[in-house]
Amino acid sequence: MTGTDPTVHVAVRDDALHITLDRPATMNAVTASMLGAVADALKAHADSAAVRVAVLTGGGRAFCAGAELDTEALTDPPRPETIDAAKRAVTAIRAFPHPVIGAVNGACAGVGVSLALACDLTIAAESSYFLLAFARIGLMPDGGATALVAASIGRARAMRLALLAERLPATEALAAGLIAQVHSDAGFPAAVERLARRLAEGPADALRATKDAINDATLTELDEALARERAGQLELLAAPDFHEGVAAFEQKRPAVFGR
Repeated sequence: MTGTDPTVHVAVRDDALHITLDRPATMNAVTASMLGAVADALKAHADSAAVRVAVLTGGGRAFCAGAELDTEALTDPPRPETIDAAKRAVTAIRAFPHPVIGAVNGACAGVGVSLALACDLTIAAESSYFLLAFARIGLMPDGGATALVAASIGRARAMRLALLAERLPATEALAAGLIAQVHSDAGFPAAVERLARRLAEGPADALRATKDAINDATLTELDEALARERAGQLELLAAPDFHEGVAAFEQKRPAVFGR
């Protein structure tokens, strides 16, 4: 079945809520509608007796390439719909009363990194990578990434990822502590199912209390980060550097930012 957006597929099987971003032609670049559908699916199943774990993944060869980027983003004043929808999705993952697995099956970039790291256990296929590419188009990380990344790997590595927009392969992400597990591409689907089954068979109340306690201890700045990111991103979306970044992206050339 689909969620409230036809490119977000939602299914419940074997005690697990499966949410799949499914725009393979765009490497699952997300729209505000898709992000809202993720949040709605989690909220709709939060109290379901048939669900004891959730799995968020992508269809095709990518997890999520970030937010959809095109000339429609160049509005005056900038529209906050996608930023606000990302906040809804991330906070819904955090609030879900059962463990959420981020199953990163390929490229994970931009707000896709926020979605993946908001999950309680983020695992990746060996060919996957993580990329905070915001600086390449004159923007800052959003979706809570400024808190989620730093909470996982510390300030120095978070700065490197965000300021230099360097690709981090899955094996290096594991070594850095950004994610929990890496599996071979061939074995990845089975590994996701095994992990979902293990969590679904666990003590639900204890897992919920553990999830809440660890997140409360480590993500103390998440709400504040989301607010700071929204304010900063709206300023940057109106700035010349973003317009140049979008033009360069569409023309497949290096951006030339102002000085």
